[in-house]
Amino acid sequence: MSKYWSDAIKDLTPYTPGEQPKVDNLIKLNTNENPYPPAPAAIEALNSFDKDRLRLYSDPDCSALKEGLAEYHGVERHSVFVGNGSDEVLALAFMAFFRQPEPLLLPETTYSFYDVYCNLYDITYEQIPLTAEFGIDLADYDRPNGGIIFANPNAPTGRALPLAEIEALLQRNTQSLVIVDEAYVDFGADSAIELTRRYDNVLVIQTFSKSRSLAGLRVGYAIGHPDLIDGLERVKNSFNSYPLDMLAIAGATASLQDEDYFQQTNQKIIDSREWTAQQLAQLGFDSLPSCTNFLFTQHKFLAGAELMGYLRGNNILVRHFSKPGIENYLRITIGTQQEMEALVETLRNHPDL
Repeated sequence: MSKYWSDAIKDLTPYTPGEQPKVDNLIKLNTNENPYPPAPAAIEALNSFDKDRLRLYSDPDCSALKEGLAEYHGVERHSVFVGNGSDEVLALAFMAFFRQPEPLLLPETTYSFYDVYCNLYDITYEQIPLTAEFGIDLADYDRPNGGIIFANPNAPTGRALPLAEIEALLQRNTQSLVIVDEAYVDFGADSAIELTRRYDNVLVIQTFSKSRSLAGLRVGYAIGHPDLIDGLERVKNSFNSYPLDMLAIAGATASLQDEDYFQQTNQKIIDSREWTAQQLAQLGFDSLPSCTNFLFTQHKFLAGAELMGYLRGNNILVRHFSKPGIENYLRITIGTQQEMEALVETLRNHPDL
């Protein structure tokens, strides 16, 4: 620990990303990456990009991408904000909206970057326990607050809320902002983007990393009332005027044009997810209902840490969380059908199954 660190930094517990090992012949089911290539249009945009332009700064407004997203989602251009991955968009949103006298409300089990941001920006927060079925009950959020954030579908559980319940929350909670983090929405949940046309206190954040196979380009965005977007722009332009590079803008914008490919690859993942859940059930696993590209599952008698170690010894990586209450669960990313078949066959060969 450096003597030059600020006191606030000394007490931080940073977010721990999924392992990215540099080893060949691994089946990597631990970071919720898409197993299929980016859309052909995105690849073509990158291949044909004029490399000489890289000597220039990128468009600080990311106009082409904002216009593409506005058209795709049927919203006005001034209702769209883009950033360097949804993590940056979330970070800017925390700075812009959640430093309030009342605490921010968030689920007790959710994306662990949320409490990291709270600690980094000195935001008071309260964690609301999930239900016994690992769901989010939005009635539990009817209390004084300086904002509400939740992932829908939630991570790492994979469970999703109906749109009607989110709208009912917005009707009850009218004096603070609600952020809906929709990183996994394209795998089976309903987006709250349509609610941004009727309510000025909801911000929806999405990413190109999961369903659009562009995790390496780092592109995220938010959709909401223009006043919310103005707040995000104010913070962004005080922090980094050029958050997206030219290649990211070009690739992400082009990917919006390949709707058929987008739907086909998403359906492949959904089909493999349902097949995998059925196969795991036959092996004694209990999996939560998932609307994501992963399964959150535990075995009836084998410990999660033991299973993770066994799979790792067989060159299959999955994610394990040691947090009390979920310590026996594994989060298993849905890969290709072939990769999921290899996972199931490996588990079948476990000496205790």
